[in-house]
Amino acid sequence: MSEIVPEGPSHRPIRPSSTRCLWRPSRDPDYVPEPFDSEKLPSTLLTEIRPFLRVANQIESESPRVAYLCRFHAFEKAHLMDPHSSGRGVRQLKTSLLQRLEKDDKATVREGKHDAKELKSFLNRKKLMNQHDIASVLSEVLKAVASGACPEILAAGEEIEEKSGSYRPYNILPLDSRGGQQAIMLLPEIKAAVSAVRNIRGLPLASTHQETGAYADILEWLQCWFGFQNGNVANQREHLILLLANIHARLYPKPASMMKLDDRAVNKLMLKIFKNYLNWCKFLGRESNIWLPSVKQEVQQYKILYIALYLLIWGEASNLRLLPECLCYIFHHMAYEVRGVLTGAVSINTGEKVVPAGGGECESFLNNVVTPIYRVIYEEAQKNQNGTADHSTWRNYDDLNEYFWSVDCFKLGWPMRLDNDFFCTLSSTKSEQPKHDTQAATNTSCQQKWLGKTNFVEIRSFWHIFRSFDRMWTFFVLALQVMIIMAWHDLETPLQLLDPMIFEDLLSIFVTNAVLRLIQVTLDIAFTWKARHTMNFNQKLRFLVKFFIAAAWAVTLPVSYASSHGDSLCHTKHPESNIYIFCWSPYMIVVAVYLVTNVIGVALFFVPVVSSYIETSNSWVCNILSWWAQPRLYIGRGMQEGQVSLLKYTIFWVILLSSKFSFSYNFEIKPLVEPTKQIMKVSVNEYDWHELFPEVKSNAGAILAVWSPIILVYFMDTQIWYSIFCTIFGGIYGIVHHLGEIRTMGMVRTRFDCLPSAFNVFLVPHSSQNANKRSFRSFLQNNIFKDSKIERNDFARFALVWNHIIRSFRMEDLISNREMDLMIMPLSSGLTSGPVRWPLFLLASKFSTAVNMTRDFVGKHEHLHRKLKKDNYMFCAVKEFYDSVKSIFKFLVVGELEIRIVDTIFNEIERSIRNSSLLVDFKMHELQTLRDKFVQLVKLLFENDKDHWDKVVILLQDIVEILINDMMVDGRRILDMINCSQIMKWNDDGLLRDHEPELFASNAPNSSIRFPLPDDGLLKEQVKRLFLLLTVNETAMDIPTNLEARRRISFFATSLFMDMPVAPRVRNMLSFSVMTPYFLEEVNFSEEELHSSEDGVSILSYMQKIYPDEWKNFLERLGTKVTNDEVRYWASFRGQTLSRTVRGMMYYREAIRLQAFLDRASDNDIHRENIAIEREYNKKNSQQSLFAQFDALADMKFTYVMSCQMFGEQKSSGDPHAQDIIDLMIRFPSLRVAYIEEKEEIADSKPHKVYYSVLVKAGNNLDQEIYRIKLPGCPIIGEGKPENQNHAIIFTRGEALQTIDMNQDNYLEEACKMRNVLQEFLKNHGEHHPTILGLREHIFTGSVSSLAGFMSYQEASFVTIGQRFLANPLRVRFHYGHPDVFDRVFHITRGGISKASKTINLSEDIFAGYNSTLRRGCITYNEYMQVGKGRDVGLNQISKFEAKVANGNSEQTLSRDIYRLGRRFDFFRMLSCYFTTVGFYFNSLISILGVYIFLYGQLYLVLSGVEKALLAEAQMHNIESLETALASQSFLQLGLLTGLPMVMELGLEKGFRLALSDFILMQLQLASVFFTFSLGTKAHYFGRTILHGGSKYRPTGRRFVVFHASFAENYQLYSRSHFVKGFELLFLLIVYNMFRKSYESSMVYFMVTFSTWFMAATWLFAPFLFNPSGFVWQKIVEDWTEWNKWMKNQGGIGVQPDKSWESWWNAEHAHLRHSGLSSRILEVLLSLRFFIYQYGLVYHLDISQDNKNFMVYVLSWLVIVAVFISVKAVNEGHRCLSTNYHLLFRFLKLLLFLGVIACMVTLSSVCKLSITDLIVCCLAFLPTGWGLLLIVQVLRPNIERYGIWEPIRVIAQAYDYGMGSLLFAPIAALAWMPVISAIQTRVLFHQAFYRQLQIQPILAAKRKHR
Repeated sequence: MSEIVPEGPSHRPIRPSSTRCLWRPSRDPDYVPEPFDSEKLPSTLLTEIRPFLRVANQIESESPRVAYLCRFHAFEKAHLMDPHSSGRGVRQLKTSLLQRLEKDDKATVREGKHDAKELKSFLNRKKLMNQHDIASVLSEVLKAVASGACPEILAAGEEIEEKSGSYRPYNILPLDSRGGQQAIMLLPEIKAAVSAVRNIRGLPLASTHQETGAYADILEWLQCWFGFQNGNVANQREHLILLLANIHARLYPKPASMMKLDDRAVNKLMLKIFKNYLNWCKFLGRESNIWLPSVKQEVQQYKILYIALYLLIWGEASNLRLLPECLCYIFHHMAYEVRGVLTGAVSINTGEKVVPAGGGECESFLNNVVTPIYRVIYEEAQKNQNGTADHSTWRNYDDLNEYFWSVDCFKLGWPMRLDNDFFCTLSSTKSEQPKHDTQAATNTSCQQKWLGKTNFVEIRSFWHIFRSFDRMWTFFVLALQVMIIMAWHDLETPLQLLDPMIFEDLLSIFVTNAVLRLIQVTLDIAFTWKARHTMNFNQKLRFLVKFFIAAAWAVTLPVSYASSHGDSLCHTKHPESNIYIFCWSPYMIVVAVYLVTNVIGVALFFVPVVSSYIETSNSWVCNILSWWAQPRLYIGRGMQEGQVSLLKYTIFWVILLSSKFSFSYNFEIKPLVEPTKQIMKVSVNEYDWHELFPEVKSNAGAILAVWSPIILVYFMDTQIWYSIFCTIFGGIYGIVHHLGEIRTMGMVRTRFDCLPSAFNVFLVPHSSQNANKRSFRSFLQNNIFKDSKIERNDFARFALVWNHIIRSFRMEDLISNREMDLMIMPLSSGLTSGPVRWPLFLLASKFSTAVNMTRDFVGKHEHLHRKLKKDNYMFCAVKEFYDSVKSIFKFLVVGELEIRIVDTIFNEIERSIRNSSLLVDFKMHELQTLRDKFVQLVKLLFENDKDHWDKVVILLQDIVEILINDMMVDGRRILDMINCSQIMKWNDDGLLRDHEPELFASNAPNSSIRFPLPDDGLLKEQVKRLFLLLTVNETAMDIPTNLEARRRISFFATSLFMDMPVAPRVRNMLSFSVMTPYFLEEVNFSEEELHSSEDGVSILSYMQKIYPDEWKNFLERLGTKVTNDEVRYWASFRGQTLSRTVRGMMYYREAIRLQAFLDRASDNDIHRENIAIEREYNKKNSQQSLFAQFDALADMKFTYVMSCQMFGEQKSSGDPHAQDIIDLMIRFPSLRVAYIEEKEEIADSKPHKVYYSVLVKAGNNLDQEIYRIKLPGCPIIGEGKPENQNHAIIFTRGEALQTIDMNQDNYLEEACKMRNVLQEFLKNHGEHHPTILGLREHIFTGSVSSLAGFMSYQEASFVTIGQRFLANPLRVRFHYGHPDVFDRVFHITRGGISKASKTINLSEDIFAGYNSTLRRGCITYNEYMQVGKGRDVGLNQISKFEAKVANGNSEQTLSRDIYRLGRRFDFFRMLSCYFTTVGFYFNSLISILGVYIFLYGQLYLVLSGVEKALLAEAQMHNIESLETALASQSFLQLGLLTGLPMVMELGLEKGFRLALSDFILMQLQLASVFFTFSLGTKAHYFGRTILHGGSKYRPTGRRFVVFHASFAENYQLYSRSHFVKGFELLFLLIVYNMFRKSYESSMVYFMVTFSTWFMAATWLFAPFLFNPSGFVWQKIVEDWTEWNKWMKNQGGIGVQPDKSWESWWNAEHAHLRHSGLSSRILEVLLSLRFFIYQYGLVYHLDISQDNKNFMVYVLSWLVIVAVFISVKAVNEGHRCLSTNYHLLFRFLKLLLFLGVIACMVTLSSVCKLSITDLIVCCLAFLPTGWGLLLIVQVLRPNIERYGIWEPIRVIAQAYDYGMGSLLFAPIAALAWMPVISAIQTRVLFHQAFYRQLQIQPILAAKRKHR
């Protein structure tokens, strides 16, 4: 900025005088003031001056002078706060503001005007307009202006400030003096809670509060004693009042007075909040410090005081909220201080009254309690080094929290001693640390001892899987041993097991068990070694005793077995029978003693109640028993389920394991025993290579090669069996619970008449007494014998809700106006007596059919009536037609004669019906003609054009004439009536003098008919409905045509028949909040994004193609009112945007308001709903209006908070996302946004960063701050999402909390069931109340592409049949993300709704489930409610998501949560836990590993010559077990593991025929290719992360428009995870095929190895098959150019991996630099597998001439050395010669080339080198080179400094270039054929073609724009 404001306090504008009497120049007529930017402000001044600048902008047009004064005051405050302009951007702000003030002062000054008076007058006007937010700002300005004025103006300013100062922006409850008359404050439960919180009678005054008098309430009293922040106090005040009010309102029986808070409400809240604290005190053997007085009147006050204290601690604890027991420790000491204050205790040391140690100064709690512990958390997190440091080197949240599980935590003291070891962080890290006043104290504390890990150490090792689930692995190993023994002895009958020799062999399993137990104990000691400093003596003693006992058994059992095995006395048979002599050998006795130790555990398994008591009891006997079984920890105790649940999942696993072992024995183990015996007998004397271990007997290598894949499949195939049985039992469970009862719209129509009664059963509140009575009879009635009888009251309430749902469909543009008219159910007062008026889409063509049926019917009236009534909808259509016509005629016909005629006709019809003589009294042959006349008449009435009066008259005459003359048998009486009225009068001349008008034709003076009809809404709707009833044909059977609308209606109808709790009244429902974490994702699509895209096609045009019907409905709905903003919202509501999520979640509020109306409305209110609502709308401003009361109830029950972490930064930087968020708050006024504000504050003339949690709402089209709570530092120190949730959770309300991701959606019809869902918290599910309620998800992105469909089906099967079965009967469902509903109070007192430690808690959601289960919670799953969910739609997005999930699962494998669940669950529940969490990913890895082991085993057999020997001597051409193993692997590989649940779930919900056709179609769309590719992704990232780490959050972008990914991008993403492994499989298969002997036929060989060939091809080419436009030649050319550019670009510092191969190569192997020693060694050992190619193949070269000497292999390495030297030479030549001696460099390369050619020629002529040898050499040396590259990457830190690294890089680049070229070649070849591209497009976008969308033009547009 050109002008700089001089520094110093004297250089500022002079304050404007309060009286202006001087002459000023006239106002500039050309000056037009513009709003001054009030949002982009320096962070040091943001909070203080923004309100004044905002108000100035708002009032600029009303009073420019007052706006000037506001800006002047803002400038003055800025200058006083930062006089030297040291803050960032302050100088620029002052300059621009000063320039604006100079202009405004000249333009606004008026002669003789008094600023203070003008300001005061303007302020009074704003107060009268109830604009208190503006008034509060102006009052401060007035005080400043009036400070230099005369005394009376100054006094006026102080008075106004005093009156305005009480106003504070509020969240839900306006607790200031002005809010008393708000509707929510008039609710009796709110009044009762407010009164209780404000009860401060008898509380002692703090010394700092003596002068100011009494406190406002209990929370302010606590603030004065402990120094809590104002924002925290205000936030928790509202929080506490709402909690108490909601519990008070829900009490049953109701309190005598609702205006007085009931003790039961306080007791319930206190029990929930302090349950964890009381358990903690009990665990540590401490007395609770919650002290209650003996005076009954004070007990409630003290209880509320302690609750408020805990909430204030929690609300200000920041990151400490993730340490629940740390909060217990803080509360324990502060409650003790409260007790001292309340009792007036005197300190022994000082003799004065006890006061809190931290003092009551402002922010003293934050500075003295929170900040020191936060600093420890922060400094430990910094040592994580962004996820690269080993977990054992730093303490995470769990380590710090578990420190408070030991009595050692009390050594911290109170106030806390900062020299305690707990505060030592070994802060040798050079990372930036926060600056605090007590920094030196922490640094000196590091002279003490770093405590290290607590109770558990996360070490990267696969041994964690064995350690956590050792019982399972032991069981499977022992079962395998038993089956091998049985198969080896070839048992034919079970009696043979009694053979003493066989029996003793079987008992050898205990030797194996003892060894495995010793391994497990050793692992426990090794893995917890680094946590030894925090272990107490008992824990160390336990490890020592268990190790020695395990070691003793590991020695004793083998020795006794060996000594007893040769005892011949026990191996003899009775001479005269087949019965064996049974005797007790010494070994058996030892085994019996060994088993005694397990008897107690087996007995307790069947009595879970006793087990739970032992674990949770504090008695010394129970402590000793539990001490031996498990380490004594605070969590993980008492998790046992009830007897029924135990029985259910035990039976399931017994059946499953029986099937698995039977299959394994008969098809895997037994068929392999005989070949094994033959292999052991074969003597291999001649090998095809140099055998390194010729002395090994029994062909151990061959046996290992044969058995290894079988063993791996044996351990893996339990996952397959689990999938099968889960599918079967889950499907049965779904059928029993009515899932899919209504699958299609056809079924909806058929059973629509049952919906009102089903709706009434569950969604209409019953009386409390009836709701609590759940008899067996009511169970049968609701679930088995459903009553479809419709009561009028049921119908009216259902119709009202149904209509709101249909209108929501219309507002979402899912249906058109016509479809809405056909689906609406009319509401009128006639419903109580008239027929049911069904939606017209049910009555389509029913009336026409009835007319035709009646016209042609021959028979009696009773038969016709019975036939019509058989179809209820047809009968209702006829009845409605008759009633509507009668009602319309009654209004339309007003002539006296006409009325008599019409009444007579209707009476005749009704008489005939009563007498059952309709077919006798009326002739029906003209019925169709009559119908046509009615159609014409109703059409004219609907058009209501006065010009059609004559036509109406004629039609009425026609109708009467047809009825009387053609249909009525006896119509003479009516004809006489007409004729008598028509008397002709003649003149005297004999001429006609007068003639009475014809029937209905009279027009003057009194008309016979009332036409045109008046503009009456009800009458108009009735005519319209009658017209539709008569004209709608069969096409209405397809209504609604929108697939999404059909799906939602079908599911809503189905859910009404599921078992769900009865909904309570809104006032009695549990209150809840919804929270959505948001970072930087899309809020709304911008104008630019809608109309242009980097992918070449606009989002808007894509949306219009994908949703053509919805776009048409949108245009119809708005018509000429279409605006750009509305188009933006329309498109955004169809993408994965935040606005879509917010709109969906706000349906909860709409549903609550609707249900509140139904709770209070009578039938008449419902029937006149539209009129009543309109009338109430006119009284909206009245706080007593019905609308205001509904809003109050909605506010009390529902809160929606978006945690927009970066909102403050976005707002300051002018990011349009910030304005989009503000627009959402304006659109939805009850929406709240919480964000983290980072600002600078000036201290000691230096700015430093300060962080705040801020809650805002919309006000005056801007964001308005509600609460501001200072934080101890940056809150994002762990994983971002859970930290974001943690900072915002303090602003949520209610007893439940639903976590919703920003790519989710909700629907009104589902929101109506939220009351039912919340009632689940009040039900018992086994032994525990639910703490997390799981809900069903619908994937709404499934129709975008085939890949999106695969993901949709896969997710749907998991979130339905999978989670259904996990919850019941397996009882191991956890929290898998959103939209689960948490018991909020339970979780905020136990660590929150997710864990946030860096890296280890990458999958933060599931840890909430683990934590809840370990803390004795219960997690259920409910399928009667669903929430929409978006998923990734492109292969790259999907792969990144699956990589992230696999990373998270590998970190879970290392976590203490999985370890404790695996060790503390009973055996069968542990199996369920394993196979549904980390076991799935580990088994995926095993299945891949099994393929490699099989192929490498076969490679060993064919290259070594063992296979040839086996074929020659044993005639073993194939082994069936190996084929079975490969078949089992392919079951997992081809996606059948997820396919089975998918088919079952589709069958339940859509029908099995459609499910089977969908499954076949998926296979045609290459679903197996996708699942095989996905399997590789899971296995790669799971295995690599466990070994080396590197897990991280991988943003996928959630792009809705599918786009082409370049070849370079695909190569970067899949090179190491798929392409390298695919080439390895290819090499293995080629070598095996070249040298195999076992399968003579190539077809047999191919069938056996088909799945492996398929896997190799899939891993190599799937990314290109699923890449849109992947076979378009233009794209191929562009990709090749970009690929070459990427390969050749120079890497280095600052060059991103997507710009250069070198940067990508370094980043791809960066995880190896941070890997542990054991992981590096294992990586090297795994890399050695590539050397087997060279070792085996060099002996098969013709050049080797059958020489088996080891020197042949050694000499072959000369080729590797020669290649390396050549590359080194070229590299050095390039470095030294390429610039100045380019010709010499080219000559050097020519020499090298000629040298290579000369060597080839020489070897060919001298050593008989053949072409085949060259091919084999490539197969031999290429893998060796790759293996060397892998090894040097591991050793890179040790060899990088030497000069050989550059040639290695060049060789690595050559490998990647070669692999890329090999991949590119077939793709380019296929691109020559246009039909391939067309087929690919059809496969990828099948759904689009099915819906007849134009995908090809879209892709063509992309190519064109590119």
